[in-house]
Amino acid sequence: METLNHYNELWKETKENYSDPRTSDLFMMSSPLPTALICLGYFVFVAMGPTLMANRPAFNIRQILIVYNFAMVALSGYLFYEFLAAGWLNGYSLGCQPVDYSRSPDAMRMVRVCYLFYLSKFIELLDTVFFIMKKNFRQVSVLHVIHHGIMPISWWFGIRFVAGGFGTFHSCINSFIHFLMYLYYGLAALGPSYQKYLFWKKSMTWMQMIQFILVMIHASQLFYIECNYPVLFAYWIFAYAIMFLLFFANFYVQSYSKTSSSTISKPKQAKSDRNSHKKDE
Repeated sequence: METLNHYNELWKETKENYSDPRTSDLFMMSSPLPTALICLGYFVFVAMGPTLMANRPAFNIRQILIVYNFAMVALSGYLFYEFLAAGWLNGYSLGCQPVDYSRSPDAMRMVRVCYLFYLSKFIELLDTVFFIMKKNFRQVSVLHVIHHGIMPISWWFGIRFVAGGFGTFHSCINSFIHFLMYLYYGLAALGPSYQKYLFWKKSMTWMQMIQFILVMIHASQLFYIECNYPVLFAYWIFAYAIMFLLFFANFYVQSYSKTSSSTISKPKQAKSDRNSHKKDE
């Protein structure tokens, strides 16, 4: 109960001291309800999608996927560049970095890229739609669904209260990771002749995990230093990072460690079979 009261006090402090007047009139920013309803609709679609597709053939959407994935490469690359140009290569500190609530050109540039990042989280929900349309239900994992389903509502609060500053560290890194991820998906959609360019799938998982480790280290600073930035958001970013680090670590073990073990065991089994055959002779 004491912990809940503590976080409730932090939320009151955030609402009183950090609401961003520059974003209050932006589309969907007057209330978190529209964003929350879209996220809820997404979860309902994920739950119903496999049933709706059960007796239908998979859709052939290869051309759509090529266009979509390379468009997302361009968008993610642009977001990464803008986060760097608006702040992280333009005077931002890796330590305490308060939000600049002024309407200076650099501050408003950061607001615009933050808002575009928020909108991009809705576009990325199409990832799941396409997986279900292709009947690739295995890819609609718990990790995938939670990651996509909570990002829009998380970023609504980020835009409404802290459009810039300390918290954009993770969105900057995430934009770069998504640039690489959609590049991988785009090449995969081009067909088998591009398989030779997809050797870095395993590295993508490593980069995802490194991303979350960096975000955890960065966010944890606010637990120990004074900073004019709401610590509640640092707690949320830290919790988000550790949750997905564990998810991705489990995914890595399930996808690659077992594969390696299986690959190693097969030659051993083959050798055993040959020895057994010799004995029978």
